[in-house]
Amino acid sequence: MAKELKDKTELHSHMRQLFHDLEPYLLAELEKESTVWRFSEGEQLMHPGHYLRNMFFITKGLVKVYREDNDGAEFFMYYIKPGQACALSIACTERNEISTVRAVAVEETDAVMVSHIHMEDWLMRYKSWGRFVIDTFRYRLEEVLLAFDNVAFRGLDERIEFYLKRQCRETQSKILTISHQAIANDLNTSREVVSRLLKKLEQHGKIVMHRHAIEVLEL
Repeated sequence: MAKELKDKTELHSHMRQLFHDLEPYLLAELEKESTVWRFSEGEQLMHPGHYLRNMFFITKGLVKVYREDNDGAEFFMYYIKPGQACALSIACTERNEISTVRAVAVEETDAVMVSHIHMEDWLMRYKSWGRFVIDTFRYRLEEVLLAFDNVAFRGLDERIEFYLKRQCRETQSKILTISHQAIANDLNTSREVVSRLLKKLEQHGKIVMHRHAIEVLEL
């Protein structure tokens, strides 16, 4: 169960390290007006149909964002890492709309929640806030286009290689503790297909499959 962190001692140093491009006065207001919530691994920060009252930043941990179709199938879109905000939480909060995506904590994650009331005020008073919001949307658009390109223009064998490389980059590790079923869910395919393609990559010397992990050698 997510819990609010009352002690903001760590937030002060984290915010200044992660969001150093924001004006000092804006950072001070952000710390004062925000709440900090800690999510355990597997907990949802947002889900389809959820009305958002706050946008959120990540100061610790890692979050996966999924798009869900009408049949409940999910497709992995991108990660949100420390120092980043969720573009869709900004849009939904600002326009009082429901979420169309699911955001799940991959590991223990701290999220800084900010009300839309302050967001509007900061846009008028701080240039760095406007730049931050624009950069957040630009970066997420690039991520979504990259995901679309992989679905539209690559075969599943290429997509799974790209997926593994992306996982290594985001987790900063070549040992991925992820199941075949989890990969299948992220790529919206079957576990059997994923297992077959992973076996092929192993035969080509690109990965080594362990009991509960995949070691990436060369992709």
